[in-house]
Amino acid sequence: MATMNISLPDELKGFVDAQVAEGGYGSSSEYLRELIRRQRDVEKLRAMLLEGFNSGPATPMEPEFFDRMRQRAKKRTSQ
Repeated sequence: MATMNISLPDELKGFVDAQVAEGGYGSSSEYLRELIRRQRDVEKLRAMLLEGFNSGPATPMEPEFFDRMRQRAKKRTSQ
């Protein structure tokens, strides 16, 4: 695992320390890793949403499509 040192103003360090104490994190590093993971996930979701938006107009689905999907799901759960 790589190491990164950061400098925080006292106010932000106090905030991080409080989050660690209140949030059940083992350390400030654990808290910051969680924040970074969440931000990474937000970025992935944003990219997926933009990809969908840019893919063109939606195609309407007929009720029969969903009926077939339900039937396939039922078959899988009954096996």
